[in-house]
Amino acid sequence: MALTLTTPGSEARHIRVPSVLRSEWVKLRTVRSTIWSLGAMAVITVGIGTIAIIARSNNWHSLSLVDRLTFDPTRISLTGLFFSQLVIGVLGVLVMSAEYGTGTIRSTLSAVPNRPLVLAAKAAVFGAVAVVVGEVLSFSAFFVGQALVKAPAPHAALSQPGVLRAVVGAGLVLAVLGLLALGLATIIRHTAGAISTYVGLLLVLPILVQALPSSMNQAIGKFLPFNISDSMATVHHAADQGSAFSPWVGFAILCGYAVAALVIGGVLLVRRDA
Repeated sequence: MALTLTTPGSEARHIRVPSVLRSEWVKLRTVRSTIWSLGAMAVITVGIGTIAIIARSNNWHSLSLVDRLTFDPTRISLTGLFFSQLVIGVLGVLVMSAEYGTGTIRSTLSAVPNRPLVLAAKAAVFGAVAVVVGEVLSFSAFFVGQALVKAPAPHAALSQPGVLRAVVGAGLVLAVLGLLALGLATIIRHTAGAISTYVGLLLVLPILVQALPSSMNQAIGKFLPFNISDSMATVHHAADQGSAFSPWVGFAILCGYAVAALVIGGVLLVRRDA
């Protein structure tokens, strides 16, 4: 597939989509923020999950009957992914906002005047990396965590109902949240502002919703990204989560948030000056 771009006083140029994708891949893998962010995610995801599963399994004898019946070793081993959602969000923001901060966005848009293509290439490359990293970390945290569960606390296996869905889903949620952050950065074009908005949506908004009356709390809370991601990584849902969406329905809503942010960002990218 090739795009023909004509500029005044110059011959038509053919810009191929693979070339744009390759350019975005080079940008992503050669900046230090990518390496540091992915390294931090690996340490956080596996490390916190390991600490959490060891602590809970060691305290098995002191747990109440209700806690034992609702014990979810899969969710506990994936605890670190909730913290990594902040890191992937920061990286997603930097994929776009860093170019605005340094002014290199002008060079990018000069080389590829098709602005929607630029955003689509950034989203495709970053999304692919985020999916791979998310799944690798999710499965790693799960297997390490289950290997450290001490009897008589039960451990989980991928063949058990809901376990594979939770492990795969937790990794996918990480990638979608990263794309949501990328969309926010395209809209806001400022690193601090985009990160603050992302953190507000992920962590601050749930706290504010908790202060609302119970009926409103449940009605609004099930739409929040944090609650959706928590539901996706949970195998055994508590009774008070009955009003929440099913995992895959919630995931579809989360994908809708990311698509909406990217679409709005793409429209603004076309209409605004660099």
